Amino acid sequence: MRKDLAMDDEYVSNPHRVAVLAQPGVIPFELGIPARIFGIARDEARRHLYRVTTCAVTPGPVATSADFDIVVNHGLEVLAQSDTVVVPASYEQGPAMTGGALPEVLKDALCGLPTTTRVASICIGSFVLAAAGLLNGRRATTHWTYTDAFSRHYPRITVDPDVLFVEDGNLLTSAGVAAGIDLCLHMVRSDHGSEVANRVARSSLVPPWRDGGQAQYIERPVPEPTQTSTAPAREWALRRLGEPVTLAQMAGVARMSVRTFSRRFVDEVGLTPGQWLIGQRIDHARRLLESTDRTTDQIARDAGFGTAASMRRHLHARLGVSPMAYRRTFGRD
Repeated sequence: MRKDLAMDDEYVSNPHRVAVLAQPGVIPFELGIPARIFGIARDEARRHLYRVTTCAVTPGPVATSADFDIVVNHGLEVLAQSDTVVVPASYEQGPAMTGGALPEVLKDALCGLPTTTRVASICIGSFVLAAAGLLNGRRATTHWTYTDAFSRHYPRITVDPDVLFVEDGNLLTSAGVAAGIDLCLHMVRSDHGSEVANRVARSSLVPPWRDGGQAQYIERPVPEPTQTSTAPAREWALRRLGEPVTLAQMAGVARMSVRTFSRRFVDEVGLTPGQWLIGQRIDHARRLLESTDRTTDQIARDAGFGTAASMRRHLHARLGVSPMAYRRTFGRD
């Protein structure tokens, strides 16, 4: 096994503790996301930054939604000892239990968590948090298939049906399947910055960043074999983030009319070219704020915003913070 993929047992002195709840009917893919994303997050000395533990209401065999069971060694006492609790999707403990049939022992464990504990759900795991009353008065999301049912059964929750994930204080909810990866990467990025999150994403062969506000269900038909992709134009633009990049230039690289290029870009990416380009500039500015000592004026020019005022406006609109506040939180020491 290559050294950079080897999983040794060296941890930082005080690793962030993550508890993952395995319930009857748990979907194996979703269950494995936190272990994968948090489990391979390391510092520059290659020490693990998180300690991930799987738990269940009753330790022992737990039936999954697939044709196999899993064996869980830990009980619910792990929840109270953790810094983050993740509830993956389960068909049995999900939309099917909207009548409030959450096991009392689980409800008590979730409601008894310290207020400092971060609690997150993947896909229809949000129904468990809702049944426990944790999401009352909060914004939340779930898989687009179930957002109507979620709203009907839990009217005290403000449901956002069109996003990948929602962060409302210490409560985070995500849409289905791959959005759980986005959510876990977001938490890693929030805890340790984009450098660590990007390394995790590269190792997992997934995009390092999809904005939580991105629409979760977008029709993306597979292009016909004769159609030209917008990917070369995106690659061209990424190499020129510090320069003015126009829609006409990108369309020219793709050898399309502006109208055709714009339509196909949305089909492939789910964003307009302008929205995508701003997002890429923001991500580049974040990396520079975290990893360099350049001034905000220099970073604004390098990222293609032109002025620090423009960068400040875009960063605040996306993240709710100024460049200086972001650097204080995530910049290198």
